[in-house]
Amino acid sequence: MKKTRNYCNHARIKKNYPLYDTINAEVVYDIIDYSANEYPERQAFQIPVPGKDDRFVTYKQFSEDIEGLGTYILSKGLKKEKIAIIGENSYEWLLAYFSILGSGNTAVPLDRDLPLDDLLYNIDNSEAKAIFFSKVYKDVADALKESAKGIDFYFSKADIYDMIAEGRKLIEAGDDSFKKAEVKPDDLAAIVYTSGTTGKSKGVMLTQRNIASNAISACRNIDGEGRGVLALPLHHTFGMVANVLAPLIFGARIYMTTSIRNIQADMIKIGATAAFCVPLMAELIYKKVWATAKEKGKDEILKKGIKISNTLLKLGIDVRRKLFAEVHEALGGNLELFVCGGAPLSEKMAFELTSMGINILNGYGITECSPIVSVNRNFANKIGSVGLVLDCNEVKINNPNEKGIGEIYVRGDNVMVGYYNNEEATNEAFDDGWFKTGDLGYLDEDGFLFISGRIKNLIILSNGKNVSAEELEEKILDEISYVEEVIVYDDNDKLAAEIYLDENTEPEAKAKIKKDIKALNIKLPSYKKIAKTKIRDEAFPKTTSMKIKRNYNKKG
Repeated sequence: MKKTRNYCNHARIKKNYPLYDTINAEVVYDIIDYSANEYPERQAFQIPVPGKDDRFVTYKQFSEDIEGLGTYILSKGLKKEKIAIIGENSYEWLLAYFSILGSGNTAVPLDRDLPLDDLLYNIDNSEAKAIFFSKVYKDVADALKESAKGIDFYFSKADIYDMIAEGRKLIEAGDDSFKKAEVKPDDLAAIVYTSGTTGKSKGVMLTQRNIASNAISACRNIDGEGRGVLALPLHHTFGMVANVLAPLIFGARIYMTTSIRNIQADMIKIGATAAFCVPLMAELIYKKVWATAKEKGKDEILKKGIKISNTLLKLGIDVRRKLFAEVHEALGGNLELFVCGGAPLSEKMAFELTSMGINILNGYGITECSPIVSVNRNFANKIGSVGLVLDCNEVKINNPNEKGIGEIYVRGDNVMVGYYNNEEATNEAFDDGWFKTGDLGYLDEDGFLFISGRIKNLIILSNGKNVSAEELEEKILDEISYVEEVIVYDDNDKLAAEIYLDENTEPEAKAKIKKDIKALNIKLPSYKKIAKTKIRDEAFPKTTSMKIKRNYNKKG
């Protein structure tokens, strides 16, 4: 098992840290309806407009726009149908999604970074009857028209406000079809296609209850009130639940960033109080902090500051915001929470950022669980863990070994009903009502969940020893600062590491890497020692969710 760092206020974990009060809702549109009634004139969205002032949308306007578009959809005879969406993150994307769910239809959010053939496969598999698309993805719409995949309606993002206006006219004339649309908790809300690191994507079927329960349960654990930047892709469930639905429940203002690369500038612009991200985003900020310090000749001061900060925190003295004022100003000066999920998070990075007063809270999720299973909290945070299990689900460790590590099983209101048009995969995914995540982990004495790696990435040596590839990869990344990416694999019953170095690393690093791996090996048990290293000239190929693809030829 991992030994967690004992540091700062998180060393004093509050055993009975209360949950936040929030709403009860079993269908997604009830969340929108609640927010519109609770915060009608509050700004829900801040939207950058090139060459003009930002546009602001109130909660009331958001609800009215959805109602107008939803009425238009129903007027086209689309009832209980699958409707696909493809496009960059935008306010209009959100309108399409919530109008589909609110009208009792099923959304099929498409991963915009997939190759055309994969997109066409997903659309065909979902049996979608309509598609919303932005100008950037007109080629997808054109290809669909040529392939005659069964799409009856093509809705362009450019025409959305005309559709809303038409829907509003229908409402004014007495059309109340949207308000009366029958939407039940167990109705299919979305089919989300996985972007796994191996194999063909599967359509995860999420109900209204699945999505609503997950967003509400997340809000009971983390306060999302304030201002946040929407940088996560909306076609991912983490982006939708953590970056949109949870903040809407709290009445937060969401800034629609135009690019992940702009996240720091956008946080400064709006004075962000919270950020929901994947580790890649946290890593960008972390590297920027250290690069800026090095540029100014203050990197040694930063290192000393971290040591001083933690010494004082152990004495109950928190001066992080004063000690690291420059760091906080570079992030807008108001950032209180940095919630991270979607991939493993470096313990060293989390430790150092939290030491600087940026409370980084790691969580664990999987699309099939809508997606959040567990998350750390402000005063219940163990670095190295992925937090406490949300109350919308329960977790058990199946067939644990002598260290308590086994496969993570989940069941609850947030767990999918199965894979669309794939009964075989659905049956394989469940064991007596429990969803088999395929991830290895354990629960500690305080109920914190720890992830040890993926079962399919477990290396079983001929001596019977099991080695977690992810565990070794994390150690290499933490111990050797100039390693950018790494994959550990089995090479003829010996452990090998394929490494991609930081592009800003000095040329000597290539000669130095073997020495540094040797130094790391001294700290490892014999069966975990790296026997072979290979340097890559370019970054590893990745999935659209920025996870390294492992199904490529490593030996070459």
